[in-house]
Amino acid sequence: MSNEQTRRTFLRLSAAGLTATTTAKLASALTSTGATPPTGDIEVRVTSGNLRYASAPSLAWRAGGAAGENAVSLDPGKKFQEMLGFGAAFTDAACYMFNQLPAPAREKLFHELFHPSEMGINVCRTCIGSSDYSTEVFSYDEGEPDPDMKRFSIAHDQAYVLPMLRLARKANPDLFLFSSPWSPPGWMKAGGSMLGGSMRQRYFAPYAQYFLKFLQAYDAEGVPVQAVSVQNEVDTDQDGRMPACLWPQEYEIQFVSKHLGPLLRQSGLPTKIWILDHNYNLWGRAICELDDQELRKYCNAIAFHGYVGTPEMMSKVHEAHPDAQMYWTEGGPDYTASDYATDWTNWSQTFTAAIRNWSQSITGWNLALDEKGRPNIGPFPCGGMVTIHSQTKEITRSGQYWAIAHFSRVVRRGARRFETSSKLAGVDHVGFENPDGQKVLVVTNSGPARTAILKQANKTAELALAADSVTTLLWS
Repeated sequence: MSNEQTRRTFLRLSAAGLTATTTAKLASALTSTGATPPTGDIEVRVTSGNLRYASAPSLAWRAGGAAGENAVSLDPGKKFQEMLGFGAAFTDAACYMFNQLPAPAREKLFHELFHPSEMGINVCRTCIGSSDYSTEVFSYDEGEPDPDMKRFSIAHDQAYVLPMLRLARKANPDLFLFSSPWSPPGWMKAGGSMLGGSMRQRYFAPYAQYFLKFLQAYDAEGVPVQAVSVQNEVDTDQDGRMPACLWPQEYEIQFVSKHLGPLLRQSGLPTKIWILDHNYNLWGRAICELDDQELRKYCNAIAFHGYVGTPEMMSKVHEAHPDAQMYWTEGGPDYTASDYATDWTNWSQTFTAAIRNWSQSITGWNLALDEKGRPNIGPFPCGGMVTIHSQTKEITRSGQYWAIAHFSRVVRRGARRFETSSKLAGVDHVGFENPDGQKVLVVTNSGPARTAILKQANKTAELALAADSVTTLLWS
């Protein structure tokens, strides 16, 4: 979890960022630039009121027709970034809660969450040691200084973390995992504790070995990890209240370029390195790190959180480094919020804004927690994407779950975002073309019921948008 930024402020900032982006980029004539006319009917799925990703009557394209001020113009011929996927985090806490379920219920839930025919979640985060959402504070080499890593062990994860990851990969063999430490072992830090503090340079080489041993140990357990970030939230020590660590910009550059990058390359592991793993407002730091030619030999990817700043700050990084990859790697609901189960439009706006500003993936925070946001050794009131009741084991789904469903169920890995534009206030939209040519449009209506006109080339279709709704459309 990030510094003490409220969830509602986070959502407000994300929505504000999208508004700024649409104002700057999309105030153009609503005409398609040579788009290919669509074919076939439009399949419709809606979440609104009592409906949850429910089928609605299909729509038909018709030739011509006036578009007007309520048009959403579509140009699949103008494409942008390629998508990696959607998911949430296998924190120690989430894996603990999954492990509390009876085996049949767990198998059913994992099929729902991960199988490509269902939610199809496929980009998930794991924790290298303890985060704030853990049953205890731990690293894989805690105690007195051990620069030779003789004490290294992932024994903690063998009880329930690795079994849950293997079960998820069984449901979805294309699961992409990226892993983040909340803190190095305490002996590597000023202060000697995993709670807060900062990294000591003299332990850079042993810490790179720590990463390598983690990756090799997970791989040996049948859980290969495709990417790592250097540190969850490099710019905060969380006031010493939870596992956290400060990493100055020059430290991260030096660690990647002189230690972790060369060691991973020498090992032959294909694991990628992502830097920053913190908020939008650190976009300047991201640019400066990517400016470093030594770092760029080993890293070309930025992980962003959305708690502070606005999404168009990712576009600033894209403008400076058009070839850089960007990923949205954390954001979670507040279980104490009255709309925890129904805030799908807020989350869909957040995801839309990130994707429209070049993010190639969306990964929420805890996949599962109990009804009081536990297990939790930190100060923040996060809820899970799903809630597993600590006593009854009843499973309920958050508004964030339903927002992710509108993307993850239909947007395939390798899909490309395409151009969409509109002057409709309060209506957010993002389009994708899947590798097989299928088109996907996710439309978020945060206001009252209204009608929008979809326009692609010389054809239009009329779309009734329910109040406070997320609508997914699919066509050829």
